[in-house]
Amino acid sequence: MKLYIVRHAWAEEPDSDLWPDDGLRPLTQEGKDRFRKEIGQLGGMGFAPEIIATSPLVRCRETAEIIAGCLPSHPDVVECEELEPKSQLAGMVSWTRDQKREQVAWVGHAPDVEIMTARLIGDDNGRIHFAKGAVAAVYFDKRIRVGEGELRWLVTAKTLGFDRAGK
Repeated sequence: MKLYIVRHAWAEEPDSDLWPDDGLRPLTQEGKDRFRKEIGQLGGMGFAPEIIATSPLVRCRETAEIIAGCLPSHPDVVECEELEPKSQLAGMVSWTRDQKREQVAWVGHAPDVEIMTARLIGDDNGRIHFAKGAVAAVYFDKRIRVGEGELRWLVTAKTLGFDRAGK
């Protein structure tokens, strides 16, 4: 089983005048463009989630929709409250098992994605740094189990050669 863990792409800066509810804060246009290029390149390298779980916050939902829109299979996007800030790993593991899919993606927030990824590969006290828009692949022999994953790769737009201007 392949699990892809994604930190949402580049969002607008917090501004209580524009977004009194931070959950409504969207991605920037530059962030959307840069992330589309990143996913386009990953799609050509085998990145192919069959379903995408996302935090219901706007910036994650928009990130998940970019993933779905860039992949030929156009996987479904499902909102999961367990991916809201202070994510619930046990709930996401259970949800993922219920999907009975070979490739699943989660889109969430830092530091939650950092902590969940570390726990999935057996480090209960660590964190793995996720830049905005970072994508990690954690593989499991059969089904997802906390502590039994193997981190195969972690990429950012920068490691794929896209600078801040999205070039």
